[in-house]
Amino acid sequence: MTQEIRYGKLIGASLGPGDPELITRRAWDVLQSGARWVYPVKKAEQASYALAIVERSGLRIPADAVELVFPMTRDADALAKAWARAAQQTVELLATGRDVVFLVEGDASTFATFGHLARVVREQAPSIAVETIPGVSSFTAAAATAGLPLAEEDETLAVIPTAYGIGVIDHMLDEFDTLILLKVKPLLDDVIELLERRGLLATSCFIEKVGSPEERIVRDLASLKGETVNYLSLLLVKNPKRQRGELRRGCRRRQEREAAAHA
Repeated sequence: MTQEIRYGKLIGASLGPGDPELITRRAWDVLQSGARWVYPVKKAEQASYALAIVERSGLRIPADAVELVFPMTRDADALAKAWARAAQQTVELLATGRDVVFLVEGDASTFATFGHLARVVREQAPSIAVETIPGVSSFTAAAATAGLPLAEEDETLAVIPTAYGIGVIDHMLDEFDTLILLKVKPLLDDVIELLERRGLLATSCFIEKVGSPEERIVRDLASLKGETVNYLSLLLVKNPKRQRGELRRGCRRRQEREAAAHA
């Protein structure tokens, strides 16, 4: 008779975008719970941004912490093999019965590696329990640092990767009061030119590696033209000129009943 494997729990611990003081109490406790640490790297034995956040917190990195390689490539076959290998490593660690905590920069539910890793792990071993610890995202930290509210009262907010292209960004500027553009590095010059045409340079802000020792805030966006910025950068774009439609307030059913009564 085959003995059933008692897996540990897979935990995605959000660490915030760079400042260790933004690590939540729940994540802090899990990091010191005895769970096995795993952390992402782009190449084997390369520095991990997520691990660096914890190092700045003063916590000692366990000797048995394990790196998982997630290469920066568009090669579908290479990516599939890397994900399968990382998931298999994680399942093997969980099969010891010990919990595994995956270190996540920013928030684990927002444009993060953890969600996909958890899905692939569950495909290999459906009985594995998964916990996601929420945290501070890069754009909420950036807005606070820059002193720019993301949305007030009835304002609208959208968050998109810049890779969707200038056409989509141009359209969304008409649909949202605040637009967060993530990973702006490849199209930064094109975006700056678009904002210049739209008259939105003065109400936009560039933030790079927010919360880290290398944090940089640039309000003069035109000065960034031609510069190669860090991958971990974003733009907060406020569009105070946006035309809004009429809002429907209150209870719709009540309004419909009142309209019918006066008909």
